[in-house]
This record gives sequence, C-alpha cells and structure tokens, in this order.
Amino acid sequence: MFSFPLLLFWSFGQSNHMRRAVSSAITKIKARQILDSKGIPTVEVDMYTNKGMFRAAAPSGDLDKIYERSELRDGDKGKYLGNSVSKAVRNINEKIAEALIGMDPTLQSQIDHTIMDLDKTESKAINAMLAVSMAACKAGAAEKEVLLCKHIADLSGQSGLILPVPAITVISGGKHAGNNLAAQEIMILPVGANTFEEAMQMGSETYYHLKAIILEKYGSIGCNVGEDGGNKYDMDFKSPDKSGQVFKTGEEMAEMYAQLCTGTILPLVGVFSSRQNAGNSCFSNLFCLSDYPIVSIEDPFDRNDWLHTKAFTDLGLCQVVGDHLLSSDPKRLERAIDEASCNGLLLKINQVGTVTDAIEVAKQAKDGNWGVVISHRSGETEDSFIADLAVAPCRGERVAKYNQLLRIEEELGEQAVYAGENWRSP
Repeated sequence: MFSFPLLLFWSFGQSNHMRRAVSSAITKIKARQILDSKGIPTVEVDMYTNKGMFRAAAPSGDLDKIYERSELRDGDKGKYLGNSVSKAVRNINEKIAEALIGMDPTLQSQIDHTIMDLDKTESKAINAMLAVSMAACKAGAAEKEVLLCKHIADLSGQSGLILPVPAITVISGGKHAGNNLAAQEIMILPVGANTFEEAMQMGSETYYHLKAIILEKYGSIGCNVGEDGGNKYDMDFKSPDKSGQVFKTGEEMAEMYAQLCTGTILPLVGVFSSRQNAGNSCFSNLFCLSDYPIVSIEDPFDRNDWLHTKAFTDLGLCQVVGDHLLSSDPKRLERAIDEASCNGLLLKINQVGTVTDAIEVAKQAKDGNWGVVISHRSGETEDSFIADLAVAPCRGERVAKYNQLLRIEEELGEQAVYAGENWRSP
C-alpha cells in the first residue's frame, strides 16, 4: 500500500472529517546535508504542515556538465573536496523557509515561483530549490489526500495515469565501466508486458540470464557496473591496444545506428561473438537481432552536434533521445523541436529547478509530439519522487523508483494501465 505520513503526526483524536476541515499551511522547513549514492553531499528537506512532515532529497548529476544549471556548493577543499552544501542548507533554513511559511502546500506553482524569485540569476542553486519543491509537492498531495502521482497529474493537467515502460540497463559501458565497451548503456524496454509488475519480471530475468552468459564467456570483468560514460566517435577508445587513430565520422556513426535499428548488425561488436547468417546477426545462438531491433538511442552524437543528430532523426528509424544535447533546458528543447533535431527528451528534474519547471518542460516536449523519459541521476538518493513523476506525464529508472512504481500499480488496482507497446505515446 502507498501511504502518507498523515496518521503518524495526528495523535489528538480528531475524526477524518475534522482533519480535512483544518486548512493546511506550511509551518516549518528544515534542511540538512546528506550523502547521495556516490558519497557526495546533497540537500535534504523536511517540510512540516498541519498534516505532518514531508521529506525530499535532491539528486545530483555530474559536477562538470556544461549546460546543466549549477548546484550551490561551498568550494571548501577541506570538506568533501569542496562539494559540501552547507551554504545551500543555510539558504533554505534562513531565506526560503521564511518566504514559504504560511503558504498552502497545494499551490505548487506559487511555491515554486516564490522559490525562483529569491534567485533571479540564470544559474540557479538547483539543489536547494528542487529539494524544497519536491517536499512541497508531497505535502500538497497529502493535503488533498491523494497519491503523489495523482497530485502531479493534476498539476500537469493530465486526466489519466499511465504506468511507464521501464528502461532497464542490462550492460554498462563508457569511460567509468570496467569493460571495453564504448557505448555507455545498453537497455531493454519490456513493451510486450501486460503490467508493470510483469515488465519488471521480464527485465530481472533477462538481466540475470545475460549476466550468466557474460560471466561464462568473459569473467567477472564483463559484469562491472558503470557510473556514467561518454559515446564519442571513437568506438575503440577503451581497447588497450588501440592505435588512437580509428575514428568514425558522423555519417559513419549514423550508418551504424541505422543498421542497429533495422537489426542488420550486432550492437556489441568486438565484445560478444556473432555469426553472420544470410545478413542476420545472432547473439550466442540464442536470438537474432532482427527480432529485437534497437528502438531508442540516447545522445547518438556529441552534445553540440545538432547537424548529425537531426540527420539521423530524419531517417525515422527509432526514438532519438536528447540528453546532453538538451540538458532539460527549455531554450535548447525549443530549438530541437523547431529544427526536429530529435524526438525524445531525457528529463532530469535537477536540471530544471522545481517541480513546476519539470512539468512545463515535459509538456513542452509532449506538445511537440515527443517521447519523454524520466531519468535518475548518477548521484541518486533514496527518494522515489521521480517514480510518481513518471506516472503522471512520462517514463523512469533505478531500483527504489521501480519499487515505488510497483506500489503505485498495486494501489491503482484495476485503474492501472501499463503503457506497453504504446510506450512512445501512452
């Protein structure tokens, strides 16, 4: 069951009717520094209302991303190598809290605009803003006595709730993974499932069957998990005996992607052996790629290579998702939609600022008939907020978030609808 902290903080014997009759307001905000999944500090916020306490933690991305909005960090090299967030915590406790106390937590847009008005700069302190905004959203859902995903759907103007198709990473590559794969992530989409629960079963079983095959053929080094990575135009950059002069042009990369999408070549060339059979590539004699073509590619080119990204998107072979190309930025997204540079948005909530900003960016993409993928960050927390966000306007990642989606599906019961084969436009 999905439950809110409502009953934990009401011990005065009021009836449910009396509780609903009391107008809720933000009464206290307390922020602190915690650690994310990489052991790097991030911001956690406790927001108190008449209904109880609601906690949220901001995820963090890579610290050197070019187009992402900035996280406020102390810069004191003697503490967490300069990554401490005590300044952001102090801003919340001293400035943001004072501005928000007394406000109605259901008025998400007003709360978020108040937070943003406190920082007029283009590069906002995302970690402070987002943690407060997420906590307010949870408080607003509790005030309305609805599921968080339902509250977000209301804020988004969505009439129905769709369980997203999980994009499950089964193999990691790129510069941080302990293998020779250049591609950052290889994911599967269980679109043939009838429910989200069945989709997770498919993903889990596929993952462990694949792991067993890799362990048998390549040992434990082939099963290391990558934190993040790049995909430039040198697909051999991780080979220990590479010459350093084997590069692909943008056109050659596009041709390779086209072959992947039509199932004519194996995506793991150089790592897994394949046999050529009448133009059909087969993996370990188990299945043929033509039966499982690539349906979505994320950041197929450099973050500034608009030309080749558009040219490949124009082929109409698969979903082309913009991650670093867009950085969830409304201006870059507007350009991409106008130029038809890609047709999918990777939405990372800490790139935009607040819940309201995330909803607006998702709506902007959907108005352009794009797909939207809700993504975790490399520095994640236990907070499962993005699972609820994915149900309202979009699609998600990581185990805590998957588990929350399983709870949501259980809570919705017969009303639960899994996107499945309509994953591009649920």
